[in-house]
Amino acid sequence: MSISFNIVYVVILVCEVAFWVLLFSGFAVRYLIGRKKLSAYMLVSVPLVDLLLLVFVAMDLTQGASATFAHGLACAYIGFTVAFGPTLISWADQWFAQKFGGVDSQADEVFGWSAVIEELKLWFRCILAVVITYALLVLIVGFVNDASKTEALHIWFKMPLFTIFFWFLFGPFWRIIFFKRAPKI
Repeated sequence: MSISFNIVYVVILVCEVAFWVLLFSGFAVRYLIGRKKLSAYMLVSVPLVDLLLLVFVAMDLTQGASATFAHGLACAYIGFTVAFGPTLISWADQWFAQKFGGVDSQADEVFGWSAVIEELKLWFRCILAVVITYALLVLIVGFVNDASKTEALHIWFKMPLFTIFFWFLFGPFWRIIFFKRAPKI
């Protein structure tokens, strides 16, 4: 029995770890050590993780590898981090500011149409992530220019549509169905 190993999965995992390490170390440097300029440089380098993954995927395919499910996953990972990266960075900044920067918590629960609008904003980010994923997939297919070597990517042209549907269903639609008004004081 032979186990097929694809290094792209490992690189995606390393990029995910690098993303969070850079993010949290950047804010740790800002809030624990007080080095805002160094922190800014560290946080600016977070998107480089995506660039490195993209370069790795391109190099892998340039060396004659057939595109696999892992290559499609790399495209989806990049799409997600580009679309949701600013939101994650903002969340982490608020969290560090509250825990270590002496900033009061501003975590008021959102109700009513404001909650629906917030869910719609996240859903639009989901759509952006899917558009980026599709763009990268099309680039890979065009770059490889061999249908037999990109056959494994066809599933990735279908899966993101389900993501958009289910995100809408359990995001904005859910908020509308279970609409909560702000409690009266």
